[in-house]
Amino acid sequence: MSNQPDDAREGWLGRVLAVEGSEARIGLASPLPSGQGRPTVGKFVAISGQETTVVGMISDVTLRAEEIDGSRTVARVDLLGEIERTPAGNARFRRGVREYAAIGDPARMLGSSELTLIYAATSPRAITLGHLSQDPSIPAYVDTDQMLAKHFAVVGSTGVGKSSAVAAILAKMTEVRPDLRVLLLDVHNEYRAAFGERANVIGAENLRLPFWLFNFEETLAVLYGGKPAAPEEAEILAELIPVAKAKYQAVPERAPERVSVERRQVPRHSGFTADTPAPYQLQDLLGLIHERMGKLENRSSAMSHHRLMNRIDAIRNDPRYEFMFRQANLGGDTMAEVLNQVFSIDSDRPLTILKLASLPDEVIDAVVCVLARLAFDFALWSDGAIPILLACEEAHRYASADRLAGFAPARRALKRIAREGRKYGVHLCLVTQRPAELDPTIISQCSTFFVMRMTNDADQALLRSAVSEAAANLLGFVPSLGAQEAIGIGEGLPLVARITFSTLPREAIPQSESGARGEAERPRERGEIVRAAIERWRRATTSHSLRLEEAPRPEPAPLAPTAGPALSLRRSDAAPRPWNGTR
Repeated sequence: MSNQPDDAREGWLGRVLAVEGSEARIGLASPLPSGQGRPTVGKFVAISGQETTVVGMISDVTLRAEEIDGSRTVARVDLLGEIERTPAGNARFRRGVREYAAIGDPARMLGSSELTLIYAATSPRAITLGHLSQDPSIPAYVDTDQMLAKHFAVVGSTGVGKSSAVAAILAKMTEVRPDLRVLLLDVHNEYRAAFGERANVIGAENLRLPFWLFNFEETLAVLYGGKPAAPEEAEILAELIPVAKAKYQAVPERAPERVSVERRQVPRHSGFTADTPAPYQLQDLLGLIHERMGKLENRSSAMSHHRLMNRIDAIRNDPRYEFMFRQANLGGDTMAEVLNQVFSIDSDRPLTILKLASLPDEVIDAVVCVLARLAFDFALWSDGAIPILLACEEAHRYASADRLAGFAPARRALKRIAREGRKYGVHLCLVTQRPAELDPTIISQCSTFFVMRMTNDADQALLRSAVSEAAANLLGFVPSLGAQEAIGIGEGLPLVARITFSTLPREAIPQSESGARGEAERPRERGEIVRAAIERWRRATTSHSLRLEEAPRPEPAPLAPTAGPALSLRRSDAAPRPWNGTR
């Protein structure tokens, strides 16, 4: 005789039919007891054991053709944790299952009081991001210390509220962690208004990132637009950049406009390398290249020097690169000011937003690499005194799994933070709509995920490989998530949760600057909009096209120490003008 009617009278959903690994199968009573709710996919159940109550989530419900132990409806349950009694008689929840359910153990729906116990804040630095989707009365708490103990990621397709979720997480996190400094790499210039007065916004118009802070690899990435460098020219730079740094340091009272490059005495063994973050002046570097070229008899080698000088001169005169070469010849060690600007170290504003879209595409890789390296090295040499969070929007663009997609220096810099950064207080927040395109080493170091709606099979497969087996089954819900919903998985949450993020105030919702500008300029005549766009288009690309052109190479003038190469950006057969070491 079936025991299901007795179960129904007792208020139980049914009993355990099988247990395997992290799963259990429950034969559901028919009819279901009243007051229990519907045992559907995504609902939590409690399985009562002798010492503990095992907590699981229904991942599959099947109607069988034949009865099994008196039940035709079977629910598959992923086992996630346990509720146990402490010696003091209080209840507490812990992850993992130590005492597995046995065949015949009764199961029921988890009550609101038990859900509240499970998802209660367990740390003074816990933040609430919204509420549980299945019970709006229960806040969704996240432990920021656990999130930062390793790294975390927010993933989801475009239009599901990913940017709003990132804004909410960062805003709440900096409230409970006032010591934390956040640098947000804003690819689409959409976060400017999201944090109000709590954020410093920097872009090409006010960013100070001097060229001498770039290491050798980053310098080549800038000079050659991310393409492979000419070996002869790279060799020249590797040899002469350290000499230029030594020349700069050799003058105690620097007055660059009065001290010529020839009068400076260079220590024979300065100890500088091309990667040392020490200032030097471009006029020194150009002077050294010119001096060395004047001593050459091989015309082919001389032309390599000539092309390199033209390349350097072209890029420093490109207005889009002004953030690197602003006041390039005035000197001064501004490294402390740069660190203060990009990481808001001395500011009462804990966030810095870098508008990457305001920078040239060719230099974004190098800039991201420089900033990631500065964050790691500053944390290393300051013994982690100031924790830093690097939030990377569209992270798959500059940390791609495809080795042929470029951005190799940035990928290596982020990989270094992913592997070692947390030891020194440097953390990553990865934001992407295509996790399958993200470097697997980097994303594998994340311990907390907020997974919003995605439909791509490859993206879901990668996430399944990055989370625990029990949590991986729950990713089947991802394609059906609504806007502002996410599956929260990992160390930052007490248990896997389906979260509905709180709605941000209208003024704090991230919005692309281009979209906002379009709304403001709609009353203008369309012809005027077209003319303005063409003017800005041409102005932004003129210098770039001149720099990348392969101009005809004129025969060099007779080489002598006092004769300089032509430093013109234009196609010309005119004789080279002398260069006197200044600009």
